[in-house]
Amino acid sequence: MFFVAGAKNSAGVDLLDKKKTVTALKPGEDRAILLGLGMILSSVMMYFVLGITVLRAYADSVWTEEGVCVVLNSTVTADMNCSYNCGSDCWRVSKYPCLQVYVSVNNTGRVSRLSHNEETQDASSECVYVPRCQKDSAAMHAVIMNISDRLKVNQQVVCYYDPGEQQEAVLLTRLYDHGVVFHSLLWPSCMLTGGALIILMVKLTQYLSRLCEEIGKIKR
Repeated sequence: MFFVAGAKNSAGVDLLDKKKTVTALKPGEDRAILLGLGMILSSVMMYFVLGITVLRAYADSVWTEEGVCVVLNSTVTADMNCSYNCGSDCWRVSKYPCLQVYVSVNNTGRVSRLSHNEETQDASSECVYVPRCQKDSAAMHAVIMNISDRLKVNQQVVCYYDPGEQQEAVLLTRLYDHGVVFHSLLWPSCMLTGGALIILMVKLTQYLSRLCEEIGKIKR
């Protein structure tokens, strides 16, 4: 009788421990699944934002070919007006020198105007660089002269041009190249992979738990 009672009590204690373990694990598993779903949802939203900003700008860019540009002429043509914010509803005019640079692309005889990037090309069809407008016009002048001196020293620079020749201008740098696109997609991809792995691990743990219970029932 004593051994029977002891065996029943032991079985009851084991069953109670199992119930406590299951009760303790289920909220943790639910939170882990919610975390994984949240990470997946956040990554999808990031993909959407990047798709309408970075990826769209990258796909629409026509400056896709990389080449070597030889500087033919670098001249400051005139002073350009720009406006800067001096307070609430206050705008004032400043000036910066317009540096025009013409280059030969890949020594083909094709002469093109050099521009810093896509934003500069949209802001000005003449100047190689448009500085951020500020009150100190001397500082902007120094920036432009520094670019002019560097181009005079380095007569050959890497540039990007339009192979279809729809755009006559060539770019010194691209805002959204392969590296920028890769690094932009890296973080949402890591978040998506992490969320999927969390959900997969929870589901695997639940499957192994059920499998152990079934094996235990078969042995009894």
